[in-house]
Amino acid sequence: MYGFLWRILPGPTWLKLIEAAIIITAVAYALLNWGYPWISDRIEQNPVIGN
Repeated sequence: MYGFLWRILPGPTWLKLIEAAIIITAVAYALLNWGYPWISDRIEQNPVIGN
């Protein structure tokens, strides 16, 4: 899968590295700001038993 993504990115290797870094940063940003908070609101939080 990663080979496929690497092949479809346009440009020389140095440009592909920059594009890949931007894509990884955008995905991480989206997960941290929208994905994980949305999931944590839907997961039942259980208190620690015994304290």
